[in-house]
Amino acid sequence: MVSRRSFGRLAGAGAVAASLTGVSSTASAQSKTGGTPASGPTAANRGHPSFGALRQINAGVLDVGYAEAGPTHGPAVILLHGWPYDIHSYIAVAPLLAAKGYRVIVPYLRGHGTTRFLSGKTFRDAQQSVVALDIIALMDALRIEKAVLAGYDWGARTADIIAALWPERCKALVSVTGYLITNREANKQPQPPQAEWAWWYQYYFSTERGRLGLENKQYRRELARLVWKFNSPTWNFDDATFDRTAAAFDNPDYVAIVIHNYRWRLGLAAGDPRYDGLEQRLAKGPVIGVPTVTLDGERDPFTPAGDGAMYRDKFSGPYAHRTLKGIGHNVPQEAPQAFAEAVVQADTLRHG
Repeated sequence: MVSRRSFGRLAGAGAVAASLTGVSSTASAQSKTGGTPASGPTAANRGHPSFGALRQINAGVLDVGYAEAGPTHGPAVILLHGWPYDIHSYIAVAPLLAAKGYRVIVPYLRGHGTTRFLSGKTFRDAQQSVVALDIIALMDALRIEKAVLAGYDWGARTADIIAALWPERCKALVSVTGYLITNREANKQPQPPQAEWAWWYQYYFSTERGRLGLENKQYRRELARLVWKFNSPTWNFDDATFDRTAAAFDNPDYVAIVIHNYRWRLGLAAGDPRYDGLEQRLAKGPVIGVPTVTLDGERDPFTPAGDGAMYRDKFSGPYAHRTLKGIGHNVPQEAPQAFAEAVVQADTLRHG
């Protein structure tokens, strides 16, 4: 396991390295992967680091926008963001891992940032299996056979699915809030009122009023800011930090993807029948056998009480868990050093 002292030394250089490492590594990746440069969101001011020039590559049905850091031939780590967030959740994590020799890939999920559908005719589907297939397609396009997958929120669910259904592609897993694979039948059952209240936006999005609210650019940003504050009560982010991420919500498919994702989870929207077989397998709650570290933010309103005991039996391989005191939902941005440590730890876990 990586020492906290060594990571502490790296963290001090993180803000500078985030920009420098991203630019240098993505430039070298162009000839190796076929990725092409793309313009991406920039920092709102010079005090806020940027990934620098982003990359674009055709993968499956998408032209995927992604940031890259670290040596091209290093062991791959893919960092997956959630909603309503973007790749900048990993702006401080990426340089820490790059400094350890990892090749770090941070993609925009479908409907976010510079990621675009290749065809206007493609169903704007956001069911869980399809988002996971996007990442498999990205790995194929980048010629990455196997990677450490790490994420939170939508990203944790996506990483969990790949680890469960395609373990040969997942070297190790870091999953915030543990096991997040969705069972739509189970979702029909009510939760305690406090938990239901925390998910208010899912019900809002199930209405036409909610869709129109998300279409309104001002309300879209106000809603995201409200969710950030609720999800992470101790995180004192500034306007520039929020604005840097909110630019990713201007993607032309953002509303369609977000609405479909939440309606699909509640059984209010159909998925693509081609993926019914995958969804049936996921509904059975497959156990994950790859080396795994789970993280919970103590102040995350969606984190179950305890030390991961509620989902411990879903991980059959080498396993470790940490609860991060005073941290909310957006773990990698609130606690980048702890998140990076978890990635290295997961990568070094071995079967006993």
